[in-house]
Amino acid sequence: MFHITSKFVVPALLAAALVASVPVTAQIIAPAKRPATPYTPKHLYSDTADPTADIAAALKQAKAEHKRIILDFGGDWCGDCQVLDIYFHQDPNLQLLEKHFLVVHVWIGHEDHNLDVAEKYGVPINKGVPALAVLDARGKVLYSQQTGEFEDMRHMEAASVTDFLNRWKS
Repeated sequence: MFHITSKFVVPALLAAALVASVPVTAQIIAPAKRPATPYTPKHLYSDTADPTADIAAALKQAKAEHKRIILDFGGDWCGDCQVLDIYFHQDPNLQLLEKHFLVVHVWIGHEDHNLDVAEKYGVPINKGVPALAVLDARGKVLYSQQTGEFEDMRHMEAASVTDFLNRWKS
């Protein structure tokens, strides 16, 4: 028998009680508190940037610093792109990036801009974003994402980024 002391019933409690066949007294539960500082998406992908010029500048810098280049195709609207950036800035990923890589963000609009750049580096944007390619300091493609490996970053662990960076570091 259920005794409901409020007109507000928490469905999960009620369902648990039905499954367990035990009496439950539902109570009003305060909504979860929001974080003091809500997450605000970063502006990562510039719609006015010239990705060809950005990649050329990165190649010059990569040669001088003996680093590789990660081309990150995506858009600020992409939650998975934002999560990838968060993971890039966590330990040990940040140290790996700073030591071994330069990152060039390539804006793809809503999968309708800079597609020629993605095609040049063998990255099929239609498989999902963020989409990554890794270049050596001469511009040779060492890796291009083919099956949307990072398109579901929000359900992946930061360790998957660590594994990727360790695999492709110079």
